Amino acid sequence: MSIIEMIVIALAGFAAGAINAIVGSGTLVTFPTLVAFGYPPVVATMSNAVGLVAGGVSGTWGYRRELKGQTDRLRWQIPASLTGAVLGSFLLLHLPEKAFTTVVPVLLVGALILVVTGPRIQAWAQRRAEDAGRSATHVGPGRMATLVVGTFAVGVYGGYFTAAQGILLVGVMGALLPESMQRMNAAKNLLSLLVNVVAAVAYTIVAFDRISWGAAGLIAVGSLVGGSVGAKYGRRLSPTALRGAIVVLGLIGLWRLLA
Repeated sequence: MSIIEMIVIALAGFAAGAINAIVGSGTLVTFPTLVAFGYPPVVATMSNAVGLVAGGVSGTWGYRRELKGQTDRLRWQIPASLTGAVLGSFLLLHLPEKAFTTVVPVLLVGALILVVTGPRIQAWAQRRAEDAGRSATHVGPGRMATLVVGTFAVGVYGGYFTAAQGILLVGVMGALLPESMQRMNAAKNLLSLLVNVVAAVAYTIVAFDRISWGAAGLIAVGSLVGGSVGAKYGRRLSPTALRGAIVVLGLIGLWRLLA
């Protein structure tokens, strides 16, 4: 590995860590970078997942304040994410790559639509809750069940490909939860981190020799710093700016995936 290659991969890790802390989809920076340097797609996916765990830790820690008060819901979402990640990791290790990645653009488009329409869906849900005499912040069993299923599905996707899972999570939660964007972003960081940890452990145990540990280490160092920076500045963004950033990065990611 040349010095230039090391610097570029570390910088890509920094950018991915910052982007993941703010909106998600940082893999859409590191994954193409590794592929551009000649790493096979599956090797790039596994090395990237291992490296970005560090950025997930720093990004989640940076948003720890916004996680307060979400325990009752997260105790349902966390098992769903973990179970989905196990299944997704299994699929990556046992199925042809095209068997799953062909649906990624469709999922990403759906997530972006949810991000944009989330406020209207939330307003509609709040009106229905108020008409039924419930608190506007009430999340009924039906919405909770839908949220758990959606979290599981994103966990499967994240365990397989990881790219843009944060956007998918924000899209699902934004359509179902009466929460602020910053609080949903904090939950997204935690759930994405857990998925990456499961995927990284699975890849390490089953395919240790297929991981580029040099690339993973460089991404880890870069993303650790990037996650802290992203968390620091991400919480300063308004909900509209945050949604706008998600849509822009999502469209860039969609273009890269289709290309």
